[in-house]
Amino acid sequence: MKFRYLGDSGMKISEVIYGNWLTHGSQVENDAAKACVAAALEAGISSFDTADVYANTAAETVLGEALTGQRRESLEIFTKVYWPTGPRGHNDVGLSRKHILESINGSLTRLKTDYVDLYQAHRYDTETPLEETMQAFADVVRSGKALYIGVSEWTADQLRAGHALAKDLGIQLISNQPQYSALWRVIEGEVVPASRELGVSQIVWSPVAQGVLTGKYLPGQPAPAGSRATDEKGGANMIARFLNDEVLTRVQNLRPIADGLGLTMAQLALAWVLANDNVAGAIIGASRPEQVADNARAVDVTLDADTLAAIDEALGDVVQTDPALTQANAPVTRPA
Repeated sequence: MKFRYLGDSGMKISEVIYGNWLTHGSQVENDAAKACVAAALEAGISSFDTADVYANTAAETVLGEALTGQRRESLEIFTKVYWPTGPRGHNDVGLSRKHILESINGSLTRLKTDYVDLYQAHRYDTETPLEETMQAFADVVRSGKALYIGVSEWTADQLRAGHALAKDLGIQLISNQPQYSALWRVIEGEVVPASRELGVSQIVWSPVAQGVLTGKYLPGQPAPAGSRATDEKGGANMIARFLNDEVLTRVQNLRPIADGLGLTMAQLALAWVLANDNVAGAIIGASRPEQVADNARAVDVTLDADTLAAIDEALGDVVQTDPALTQANAPVTRPA
């Protein structure tokens, strides 16, 4: 495993991060989930990403149990707050002071830890003053319940405003967690330049485009049984944007590139993401331990300029690059 600094902080994280958005507590039985965590640890992965909303808090519980007995100081544990949890009451959502301070306590209990290394705003809250949100995060940090603050899917302007408030409050906002892959590059035009300016790193989710970049979805054919595209609980709505024959045909053009390098298509996709020096780490999920080991090998791959150009040519104009899509996919109001 290899490690990179997270933003302008002194903390390093593993380049491949184990995440449990669509697995622990929902799709995958607990024993299998724990086996995947064990495989991540064996592969040298030290960074683990979750959120209180995943499986309505159950994912945090499973991860906490799976990491029991590990040396806490050797791990970097990330979680998030924003989306509705619990009974979805009127204050069980958003980035109000009330919800943040209550949510961090619940997350720590479920994760069986006294602190998280990174506490992230899972989306931007349009209904809470940003000053209130950042003051609450500052209090979480000063209480020792989180070491650093991050965000997820914020625009460049939101990052600048949040970073300025954090700096005034004496805390470090060091990361953004966006969707990013060879097919979905919407952060490159505005978010990445702003992040470089501020000393913020990207922690990337969906680096294999919900599995599409593995090549298992073929044009003109139904989705494989048991795949994410067939599971309404497993992100079927999220993957739908990529499931058209034009995209799937272009993705198949990547296969000879991967074969020529002796890589799986998933490894090629992860190596592509990690070629961006503003990316600190890429989040992988897994339902089987062998998936973790295979994906972790991507850290040993360096893609040269000719290979990167060949990937661009193979995908052509199906790549999404419009910076406005970050805002377009954000919640306008709180999902009560």
